[in-house]
Amino acid sequence: VAFPRMHLYDTPMCKRTWDGWLCWDDVEPGTTAEQHCPDYYGDFDPSEMATRICTESGQWFRNPVSNRTWTNYTNCQVHTNERRKTAMNLFYLTLIGHGLSLISLFISLGIFFHFKSLSCQRITLHKNLFVSFVLNSVISIILLTAVAKNEDLIQQNPVRICKVSQFIHLYLLGCNYFWMLCEGIYLHTLIVVAVFAEKQHLLWYYLLGWGFPLIPALIYAIARSYYYNDNCWLSSQTTLFYIIHGPIGAALLVNLFFLLNIVRVLITKLRVTHQAESSLYMKAVRATLILVPLLGIQFVLVPYKPVGRVTSEIYDYIIVILMHYQGLLVATIFCFFNGEVQSVLRRNWNQYRMQFGSTLAHREALRSASYTASSITEVHRCYSIDGHTEHLNGNGYHDTETTIFRNENLYG
Repeated sequence: VAFPRMHLYDTPMCKRTWDGWLCWDDVEPGTTAEQHCPDYYGDFDPSEMATRICTESGQWFRNPVSNRTWTNYTNCQVHTNERRKTAMNLFYLTLIGHGLSLISLFISLGIFFHFKSLSCQRITLHKNLFVSFVLNSVISIILLTAVAKNEDLIQQNPVRICKVSQFIHLYLLGCNYFWMLCEGIYLHTLIVVAVFAEKQHLLWYYLLGWGFPLIPALIYAIARSYYYNDNCWLSSQTTLFYIIHGPIGAALLVNLFFLLNIVRVLITKLRVTHQAESSLYMKAVRATLILVPLLGIQFVLVPYKPVGRVTSEIYDYIIVILMHYQGLLVATIFCFFNGEVQSVLRRNWNQYRMQFGSTLAHREALRSASYTASSITEVHRCYSIDGHTEHLNGNGYHDTETTIFRNENLYG
């Protein structure tokens, strides 16, 4: 059987080629091929397009100066300076977020530890949650300032500083979300299961909050060292992060389920009994219910990063704020907006004002009495001196002294 011969190359075409950066496919004459700039070169913007011209003669365009085939990568570097400026803005925004988080968390922990009237199991869970955020902010600042900006250190790739720091950071990230889960489990057990029971065994909460996040962190470290062992584990272009993000996402979903179930139970109890205790628990649940979506929304947004330059930049700012201001958010909602904390602070402030006011009044009274006594003494001294030389208004010295003693009785 004879088949007609295909004249694939009767028409001249620009043949596929490799230009040192990208691979270009066959292109018809008189067309301009384009593809995204390579993302493995730091100064190139992957959202921009590189172009390569195929002339009418079926030959790749040659640069008239070098007389070599030429690909136009000019657009890849058009916004390089803007990208660097944005990167620095994000860097400083991240540092500010962790700095504000540390300040607010330390103030909150100081309040919780100082005022003994706030001591209870729920506040103990708050303390552990705050400590996990403090440690996470500290290790994040170390990674940003001592590792990410130090190119020499990244090239040396020391295990102790680089990879151990990344491991601790991801472990503490897990602790943040599992202590949030502990908050939800505690409230669910307190309100739904144990029906307003006051005491629970906190050992299981410690194991879940501090112990369980070690498991995914260790699995991630082992997998990363075998399958994506880049310098200092700085690259985020790997699916191995799902080892960390998967359990965190599960914790957020379970927490959300618990909190919604708590709200259902409390609403039912409020309708039936109108108990003040149920109303107080509702306030505690509301704070946790607000935090869970806010702390988890970035995991919903991460897979949907836009491609455009402007939209991608806006996305980066939103993600940085959501991820690195969490400590400030947690301290604000669980401490500064906490009704119990506000009432304790208000009560102590009023006591301080009363004590300070009474101290001032006492000092003023002493100062006034001292001034009066010194004035009388001064008058007495003057009259005594003058009495030795002459009579005052016809009275002798002894008459004057008697008058003075009568005046002193007015202050007795």
